[in-house]
Amino acid sequence: MKISIFGLGYVGVVSAACLARDGHDVLGVDTNTTKVAMINDGLSPIVEPGLSDLIADGRRNQRLAATADAASAIDGAQVSFVCIQTPSAANGSLDLRFVVRVAEEIGTALREKSDFHVVVFRSTMLPTTMEHMVMPMLEARSGKKAGVDFGVAYHPEFLREGTAIKDYSQPPRTVIGATDERSAELVASLYAGIDAPLVKCSVRTAELVKYADNAFHALKVAFGNEIGAICRSTEVDSQELMRIFCLDTKLNLSPTYLKPGYAFGGSCLPKDLRALTYLARSLDIQAPVLEAALSSNAVHKQRALSLVTAHGKKTIGILGLSFKDGTDDLRESPTVELVEQLVGKGYKVRIYDPNVTLTQLMGENKAYIDRELPHIASLLVDDLGHLLANSEIVVAATKSRQYAEAVKQLRPDQILIDLVRVCEDRNAFGDRYHALVG
Repeated sequence: MKISIFGLGYVGVVSAACLARDGHDVLGVDTNTTKVAMINDGLSPIVEPGLSDLIADGRRNQRLAATADAASAIDGAQVSFVCIQTPSAANGSLDLRFVVRVAEEIGTALREKSDFHVVVFRSTMLPTTMEHMVMPMLEARSGKKAGVDFGVAYHPEFLREGTAIKDYSQPPRTVIGATDERSAELVASLYAGIDAPLVKCSVRTAELVKYADNAFHALKVAFGNEIGAICRSTEVDSQELMRIFCLDTKLNLSPTYLKPGYAFGGSCLPKDLRALTYLARSLDIQAPVLEAALSSNAVHKQRALSLVTAHGKKTIGILGLSFKDGTDDLRESPTVELVEQLVGKGYKVRIYDPNVTLTQLMGENKAYIDRELPHIASLLVDDLGHLLANSEIVVAATKSRQYAEAVKQLRPDQILIDLVRVCEDRNAFGDRYHALVG
């Protein structure tokens, strides 16, 4: 395939060299004439293990070249990658001047091109940037329609400095968000020889994936460092501790808990997190990440309350009271707190949870209910159909198959508040469906 790459920075140069290695004809484009000259001389403009050899091989095989002429790079290619920098502005937003400039150049060049051309952005940009800024600019300059007359894709990169070539060839996954299937297939074909999951998704999802990745990486570093600081003050070997921590691939290093939904609760997580942050404070150790977990959870519970109270309806049916399905544990259940707040605000609340039977509650569960929600007996019902029939708003607070089937019975005049993504077909409810998370 004939490919042009706009921006010969870190991502652009590595991508160009690897694509040329894989047999494609690649033309790099940059306004920096020094970079252009170095590529054409078979030299790498950046320091990266193995890159100099790939560039030299690409020049020797006549599969790699560079230019400052954007129009010629579009005219002679089937697909163009945009790897332009998006640095931070002073207020923390992205400086998109370079992206705008390149989009204008590409759009103008597309006006004169009759063949179907795919423009693939790899520059890290926030969700909706492609939809609200880049694609309209390409359409305005070209006089053509994205997804019809030319293709547009967003294809995030996951290259790390020092291991970029290995990361290109052995990625954790390949993510492609495109305006149309033709463009998605063309980009996917570039990775036919790479053994990694290939994910096709919406453009917005593809834009946000890189941010989710990096935010989680930063969170892991900060978490590890805070635990390390506590280890130092308690004379615990932090390396040994985290080695043991990482042995748990069922809960710790796994997809578990990484599914957006309702707030955490139960008898362990809140209590133990409070105890750990208390220990840190008692040792004069600042642990803002650990502290923020509790604050974030409180904010998320407030989001749930606001979602329920935003509709001006007073009769509420709650599906699930325990902190998770399959248990009768009510200790620090976020739903108990939600019910308490709704009752305090004058809402008529009814609760259905077959796992919670007042006559069987004992010990900590009974003490918790007596303390936090003593009038729960008047709120619990054992007839799910009656609760559904007599609620203006139904709140799915626990994820279970029973509740997923139950909400399908709701009338057109009833609202579903989904705190746990119990409903898979959200479109079936139209504007009557409101989710706590996207």
